[in-house]
Amino acid sequence: MTSGRGKRIALHLVLVWAVGVGVMPVLGFGLVLGAWSGGAVEAALFLALGVPLAVGLLTAAAFPARNVVPWCDGLPRRVGWAVLVLALGTAGVLAGVAAYTEGVDLGSAGTRIVLTGLPYAVAAALFVPDRWVRSGALAVVAAAVVYGGFLGPAHARQQQEDADVARYREHSELLHLGTPPPGMEVARATVGPAAFGVDYRPVRPDVPGYVGLTVRRPFTPAPRCPEPAEKDVTCTVSEGGELRSVRRFPGGGLHMTLVRHHLGAEVEVASESLDEAGLRRLLDSLHPLSDEELERLTRDDRITLGQ
Repeated sequence: MTSGRGKRIALHLVLVWAVGVGVMPVLGFGLVLGAWSGGAVEAALFLALGVPLAVGLLTAAAFPARNVVPWCDGLPRRVGWAVLVLALGTAGVLAGVAAYTEGVDLGSAGTRIVLTGLPYAVAAALFVPDRWVRSGALAVVAAAVVYGGFLGPAHARQQQEDADVARYREHSELLHLGTPPPGMEVARATVGPAAFGVDYRPVRPDVPGYVGLTVRRPFTPAPRCPEPAEKDVTCTVSEGGELRSVRRFPGGGLHMTLVRHHLGAEVEVASESLDEAGLRRLLDSLHPLSDEELERLTRDDRITLGQ
């Protein structure tokens, strides 16, 4: 590539990039504003005015390359080239917008405006009959696909997980987990400002069963049975301060609840399927929720923030 030819190509691509930076954000903002304020008619009118303007400016940007790019030789061909560059560049911008809405980091507002012109410059570079220019354009496209489709979303997910973990840790004094009973796993955990709730369910979906664990700020200095006593409910408090409540059902089933204080919190376990020994083992296995356990619950989408 000669020096003069290279300068014309560079000027050509810079002008195309400038059109993308100067016109496309305004056109996009106008479309959104028109649709928001007046409806589809105003947006369509803005589009009908903006597209010819963009095509006209791109046609002018093609003039320096009229002797270098065959598509830019002659006004009719330059107009056709401008339409193609506009379509390809806009497709690239829309792909970038889609990635941005999925949380992919595209920098500051100023950086995003500068990047708006890049898809149009890359589209124009694909029409340049030079192997190095086209290879560079394809490399930019490949990098954008890898970052926007893989690296960027993975980084965004990791940032979101880290932010979620930080929010959960705001209530770390309540985050205590018990070892799941045999054949069961943590199905759902909820972190609230005053309580941490965990649902244990069987690993096999066809097997019934449920155990609930609640770690909360204590209501009283020591667990107490409700007064007056509830019908069909037997409630006792041991000398060690552990509450045992059994609600019996007419069909013969029962719902058992154990409550004790643990490291300044009140812990309750309850189940209709797990016996008293199993509930006590769950209470005895309480331990602070580790970073690995919290990250696994976050990754598996089994923990949420409650009210």
